[in-house]
Amino acid sequence: MQTADLIQEARRQAEICNACRYCEGYCSVFPSMHAGRAFTDGDITQLANLCHNCRGCYYACQYTAPHEFELNLPGVLAEVRRDSWEAHAWPQPLARRFHSHGGAIALALVVGFALILWALRSLGGDGEGFYAALSHNAMVAIFAPAFLLPLASLAISLRRFWRTVGGEKIRLSHLTAAIGMAGKMKDLAAGHGEGCNFEDEDRFSQARRHVHQAIMYGFLLCFAATSAGTVMHYVFDMPAPYPLFSLPKLLGLSGGGLLTLGCGWMVALKLRSARELGDAKAWSGEVGFILLLGFVGLSGLVLYGLGSTALMPALLALHLGAVLSFFLLTPFTKMAHGFYRLAALVRDAQRKTAN
Repeated sequence: MQTADLIQEARRQAEICNACRYCEGYCSVFPSMHAGRAFTDGDITQLANLCHNCRGCYYACQYTAPHEFELNLPGVLAEVRRDSWEAHAWPQPLARRFHSHGGAIALALVVGFALILWALRSLGGDGEGFYAALSHNAMVAIFAPAFLLPLASLAISLRRFWRTVGGEKIRLSHLTAAIGMAGKMKDLAAGHGEGCNFEDEDRFSQARRHVHQAIMYGFLLCFAATSAGTVMHYVFDMPAPYPLFSLPKLLGLSGGGLLTLGCGWMVALKLRSARELGDAKAWSGEVGFILLLGFVGLSGLVLYGLGSTALMPALLALHLGAVLSFFLLTPFTKMAHGFYRLAALVRDAQRKTAN
């Protein structure tokens, strides 16, 4: 479906939902939807990025097929959401390609980068532990651009998105409200607090909410571990390797465990869910990204466990290849959803303040 047709179909369904109002308390989408009577393209984009695809509204709706209205709001908003990421992404062609061929692209990049990093070990290291296989300077030279370039890409993309949804000047109260909603993932409780129907229409479950939290906090713990190691290296002149009971190791191991568990659980939930209630065209990209992120956590744990063996150089190359692939693909994968959703929550906080 073309973008204009997709927006028009989402608008049609939103107008019916706005007239019905049965699902008003389900999540942030419906209060925001019911705040107006007409929907611009920007309004539809905003609603799509507020949606968490919990699917509770679909199973509660009396106007789904075989009714003549044929409502599938979670499905159409999922398509609009993916289309909005592709439309605002920079550079745009990479986003469209990943969403349709995500698994193959992620695998090719991990293997390709791992082989390159394996070859670089011939240059020799400059320290102990992992630095004996790949020098600290080489790691910085590789990963600093790989971290900063995606951030620049995301900044451009989010600026475009903010203009589309009519975003205003951000206040601290807007930001704190949005972060609070994102941290609790309240919308995945589907309003009544019993959870959503993502895996089974007849069963409410908090599983998807807990999985999202495991992945989010696992990622944040891993990022905190890297940040702690950076501070210890440059500020306190304490280079790696670090002992088990050190901040980088404790944060990294707990974060890697949560990432691995959360991503594996998420794939299991997606396999049990109905694809037609999401964006079927982006299924490969979504699963490919989840598996990539889970492999980052798992390979890090394996590397820690076998880091003192002869397998260390190969495991290090594989782990760093996965990390490098993850960073470079972040603006074009489901990872971007976290940034867009936070922006949508900030915009929703502005709407509440204005009202």
